[in-house]
Amino acid sequence: MDFNVKKLACGAGVFFTRAVQFTEEKLGQAEKTELDPHLENLITRADCTKNWTEKILRQTEVLLQPNPIDHTGARIEEFIYDKLDKKLPSRTTNTELLGQYMVEAANEFGPGTPYGSTLITVGEYQKRLGGAERDLLQASAVGFLAPLRNFLEGDWRTISKERRLLENRRLDLDICKARLKKAKLAEAKAALLSEEADKAEHELRVAQTEFDRQAEVTRLLLEGIGSTHLNHLRCLQDFAEAQATYYAECHHYMQALQRELSKCANSVSAPHPTATVCPDPVSSAFLSGPPSPGATVSSLSSQRPSPLAMEQTQLPVTGTRKAKVLYDYEGHDGSELSLLADELITVHTVPGMDPDWLIGERGNQKGKVPVTYLELLS
Repeated sequence: MDFNVKKLACGAGVFFTRAVQFTEEKLGQAEKTELDPHLENLITRADCTKNWTEKILRQTEVLLQPNPIDHTGARIEEFIYDKLDKKLPSRTTNTELLGQYMVEAANEFGPGTPYGSTLITVGEYQKRLGGAERDLLQASAVGFLAPLRNFLEGDWRTISKERRLLENRRLDLDICKARLKKAKLAEAKAALLSEEADKAEHELRVAQTEFDRQAEVTRLLLEGIGSTHLNHLRCLQDFAEAQATYYAECHHYMQALQRELSKCANSVSAPHPTATVCPDPVSSAFLSGPPSPGATVSSLSSQRPSPLAMEQTQLPVTGTRKAKVLYDYEGHDGSELSLLADELITVHTVPGMDPDWLIGERGNQKGKVPVTYLELLS
């Protein structure tokens, strides 16, 4: 018990002495040992890495889990399963839940009705989108968020501990320098050798050795930030690849959903043609080949009169098709053709062209047009 009290008293004395030294340095009343410029640069770089890693981690979590309440609950659940050393079960995403609600609503309204069958179709694709989102969340959590969090909770804590220890060693060194300086002054006044000066010199040598040793340990840890950047670079590439896969799957599912809705729209005569759902960007009817000239003229004769009616009744050139514009479209540059809803244009494709675009012609005007804005006439 006596030993513990002495140790506690000694520790309190050291803490008080360091506090006095620190305060005097802040007030400009004591000299301060400056760190090596290379070590200072490493410390600045480490602080910058820590700050930006925290920001990137928090914003990525917000991106993947936008709802703050869900985000907090998810972190608590993740913490509990981590402490229990159990695998975290996959959670249902909001998109999957929306798809489930749509399917359940369709069963209530009647799956055989147009609205009910469409709800089922859209609901199933919402579930697929939700599954893709869940895969993105899992891949991002393991490949990107976990390494960033491990750095902040592991490596950075070690670096911070060693830096605090280095600061204490620096304070001890400056305290020893101040003691030696006072002892030298007292020795000069007394004009004789002083045991206090010898003791102060010995303490200074010990403090300098401990400071140099701790500075080397801290330097080695800080230089490891470079390898941390390389590791985070690989994780960032994996995160970007997971995002690319997710958006590609979403695009694929939405294109398939457009095809399904287009089939439904074609099977039911809509009272307003302009309300028809967008068809598949790559029309199988178009890829099957151009129709006969007679069939084109016959189909155009059923269209309502327009200023282009005389032009549209001419026989098309081989490889071209007539198309009805479903929605207004504003061309983004000179290579694109602006469109007006319900007008008729002539379209054709070019070998090697993006399948989501066609070449449209209207009189003397010519340019690229998006296929999702067109209804190809058979």
